[in-house]
Amino acid sequence: MKALLLIAHGSRKQAANEEICRLAQQVEALGGDDYGAVIAAFLELAEPSIQQGVERCAELGATEIVAVPYFLAAGRHVAQDIPGELACARAGHPELSIELSQYVGDNEAMPDLVLRCSRQGA
Repeated sequence: MKALLLIAHGSRKQAANEEICRLAQQVEALGGDDYGAVIAAFLELAEPSIQQGVERCAELGATEIVAVPYFLAAGRHVAQDIPGELACARAGHPELSIELSQYVGDNEAMPDLVLRCSRQGA
């Protein structure tokens, strides 16, 4: 089974973390044919951590995990911290295939999304 691990920064505000969890549920409902599970995980300040998210995917029967950084720019977290966390997860779970996808902000659909948001807010 293939799982999607949606990785966000994490916030001290629980409502912000819950928003990411709701997004993961919505993605799971939309991508049910592609992913048997979509799990939200956080780099810091919230749980589940990335390691806990990988553990949850494994518990659900995942053999492949696609990790999607829910970040807009390729700062230190995208370039170093998330790949480092995933390297640790791979070492702890050699039976899993864990792939890192492009981060959300790098997607070619982003300019259109920005315009769509601007039209809805105006």
